[in-house]
Amino acid sequence: MLIGVWATVGSVIATKGAIIPAAVGVDIGCGMVAARTNLTASDLPDDLKPLRTAIEAAVPHGRTDNGGRNDRGAWNDIRDINATVWNDRLKLGYERITQKHPKLDRGNHVNHLGTLGTGNHFIEICLDKEDGVWVMLHSGSRGAGNRIGAYFIEKAKAEMRRWFINLPDEDLAYIPDGSELFGDYWTALKWAQDFAAANREIMLAESVSAVGKALGREVAVTSTVVNCHHNYVAKETHFGNEVWITRKE
Repeated sequence: MLIGVWATVGSVIATKGAIIPAAVGVDIGCGMVAARTNLTASDLPDDLKPLRTAIEAAVPHGRTDNGGRNDRGAWNDIRDINATVWNDRLKLGYERITQKHPKLDRGNHVNHLGTLGTGNHFIEICLDKEDGVWVMLHSGSRGAGNRIGAYFIEKAKAEMRRWFINLPDEDLAYIPDGSELFGDYWTALKWAQDFAAANREIMLAESVSAVGKALGREVAVTSTVVNCHHNYVAKETHFGNEVWITRKE
């Protein structure tokens, strides 16, 4: 069952020849990143407030000014790291998408790179069983992904009306594979997932650096970084069938 524009948490939906945008939702690419550092529990102070303060200063979070110019959850001045990632990995794809769908180019994009957002998004300092210190965070594709999700949900509903397809719930509206609209949605969907991964990478680096500054020592990542979506779409083969898998885990 779909709830509004969301599928229930834990849903794994296989569709053949189509994707249901409302099942994907608007927080495209939402996921987790975690990395072990060279710190152990004994390196941490009893009072962790200075670490929290340093991380909060390094990573914009929340939302103010209705998302306007003074929003504390976005960058007002684009930093070099954001500009580099945007220009090298994301800008060209964004421009191709918005040239064809101009309504998507209305809001934050590069100034949401390296920002946490609201709701259940978080940054944590964690310990493993060996007392190793990890930095872990949860976030997604921010404003740009939200616009993409909402836009194509409405496009899918319009397609159902255009073809006189009556569904038991309008949020089951789908976009057929092979159509021009499907190609546009899949391109935008992949871009938003790439944005989300890049967003987490930047925040992880900034959080690790902030912890080091707060402790007055060098802090480095020493393990393989885990960076994975838990709200995404992928093409997979199951039981001999090639299907589109929507996961909300």
